[in-house]
Amino acid sequence: MKIQPYSLHFDADELAMSLAGHATQSLIDEARLSPKPGLVDSRGSGAHQDLTLELMERSAHSLTPTFQQLVIASWQRPVDIALRQEIGRIGRDGERSMMLATNGVNTHRGAIWALGLLVSSAAIQGAMGDLHATVSLAAQIAKLPDHASPKIFSKGLRATQRYRVPGAREEAQLGFPHVMTLALPQLWLSREQGASEQEARIDALMAIMTSLSDTCVLSRGGLSSLKAMQQGAAEVLTRGGYRMPKGRAALAMLETRMLVDRVSPGGAADLLAAALFLDRVYPR
Repeated sequence: MKIQPYSLHFDADELAMSLAGHATQSLIDEARLSPKPGLVDSRGSGAHQDLTLELMERSAHSLTPTFQQLVIASWQRPVDIALRQEIGRIGRDGERSMMLATNGVNTHRGAIWALGLLVSSAAIQGAMGDLHATVSLAAQIAKLPDHASPKIFSKGLRATQRYRVPGAREEAQLGFPHVMTLALPQLWLSREQGASEQEARIDALMAIMTSLSDTCVLSRGGLSSLKAMQQGAAEVLTRGGYRMPKGRAALAMLETRMLVDRVSPGGAADLLAAALFLDRVYPR
């Protein structure tokens, strides 16, 4: 069911509750979506040994206060370094809350970055923006420096340096191209072609996976696993998407390969959650 567009009479507290609820639900919707090759879903843990659906949902709920704080902090604020640094601080506090909720397992670090930027940019506009304005503002925020950010490289950052590919930071700075030019158009197209919501969301995930240099896959399986992921996802869509029998067969083959390689497209999952969030907040 579609969420109705925002009233122009939202105040900061109401908007915080609304946007945080949408962000949390988008994380839960992504986690529950099945089948997702290599990822946690309602069937099981995919290629992971330390993640479960229950853990993913607990993590998502733990982040609701963080999203609320980001909205309050960003409400009708100018985009400047002071805002960027406050967003960074709130995000890092949220990451610590997430780690406490998951007993130290990194479940949604990338999603905190992507969704945090998007809820903040929506709040800057005071509930009166649109899809493209929100994403443009998020890109502006992402380009600003945060001198308090950790200097220790994550696995994802190490992968971007080793393989010289863009990562989550660059994706945001470029205005989330995998969300705006791949995930959302595919989600809308699949719906128009008669796909169920589950089928359309799986197709949107495949669209992201066709070209994303997913650092989660790179850090575990290298370039060969990444290329297999991209080619396999493209094959699902070429065969008509998940609603078609040939598309389902292609997805099953892709899943087999990813489980053999023990890789999981966590970066693609984060961007799917971002796409679902934007689709909820700014429905077509």
